[in-house]
Amino acid sequence: MSEAADPARFDWRRLRAMMRKELAQILRDPSTFLIALAMPLLLLFLFGYAVSLDTAGTRVALVMEDDSNAALALAASYRASPYLDVEISRNREGARRQMIGDKVRGMIVIPQDFGRTVKAGRMPTVQMVTDGSQPNTAIFVANYAQGIFQSWAANEGLPGAAAKTPQVELSARFWYNPGLKSRYFLVPGSIAIVMTMIGTLLTALVVAREWERGTMEAIMATPVTMAEFIASKILPYYLLALASMSLCTVIAVTAFGLPFRGSLLALYLLASAFLMPALGLGLFISSATKNQFVASQMALIVSFLPTFLLSGFLYEISSMPVPIQALSYAVPARYLIPSLQTLFLTGDIWAHFLPNIAIMLGFGFLFFFLSFRVTRRSLD
Repeated sequence: MSEAADPARFDWRRLRAMMRKELAQILRDPSTFLIALAMPLLLLFLFGYAVSLDTAGTRVALVMEDDSNAALALAASYRASPYLDVEISRNREGARRQMIGDKVRGMIVIPQDFGRTVKAGRMPTVQMVTDGSQPNTAIFVANYAQGIFQSWAANEGLPGAAAKTPQVELSARFWYNPGLKSRYFLVPGSIAIVMTMIGTLLTALVVAREWERGTMEAIMATPVTMAEFIASKILPYYLLALASMSLCTVIAVTAFGLPFRGSLLALYLLASAFLMPALGLGLFISSATKNQFVASQMALIVSFLPTFLLSGFLYEISSMPVPIQALSYAVPARYLIPSLQTLFLTGDIWAHFLPNIAIMLGFGFLFFFLSFRVTRRSLD
């Protein structure tokens, strides 16, 4: 007679059987494919096409109250700027209505005595009015309008303007993203959002689903060990998250034209390191709540929202209040998003990757330890 298997020892046959059960559950649940495939594609195209932080082509109204050669030359300077989309107007009231109607972000007024002032050799003045409902755009419009005016005055040799031929000439050059395209930063960040949704949101439902459907008691009656149970719940979603990340990467490079200057090894290593805390947190929430609705809400609050707001995805962490900056260190996506942006735009910078990978793995071990403790107590 063969010796019976030790129920306390890790058994690969039991693990394969549990994974087949979990895969069958994934295939039978349409919401899983909606979150794992449809939602990532929607987010990717949303942040790639609809959401843009680019400042080029901001619409402004240029009110021409003077038709002198000097006024026409200044208007030509404004129209030649790639950062402003200038619409000529003949009266201030029309430009004001356009700004109130949100058709332009500001207006620049060239007054009636502009040409006479320039002809007299004096520095003329222009009026700049910006829409304060969007402070960042208002500051941008005012700064560029002022800069164009100063450059024009310097070329005209007007008193009080900058020297026409400065002794030091500054030439700005932007590395890795010369066009300053915001999608080059948003699309890699959206990949982190996708992995957060799959890793935490879907995993937050797996144990709670067993309790709600009454199948946890049947599992407790089997010789499945805690390690086998957790592994069977984690591995299918780990593979699903990697597949979704790979699809997003292919679309980012082919559809959005993002450069991919790093290696696949670094990409999958970073993704795997991030999935450790994402999956561990989802499993911990699922084991602790034992309710799918509560688990999904908790996953959104403690994972999705911090990833979206406190990871540097949309908002610069350095511009946040100091207490919020300190809180952002507890968000694993803070260490993934800069690494993905570096991987896509710069290449493999392991001196930057390795500390971030170590921190993400540390979060992962912590969450898995907590989920193991909570799940073990529930099963005992």
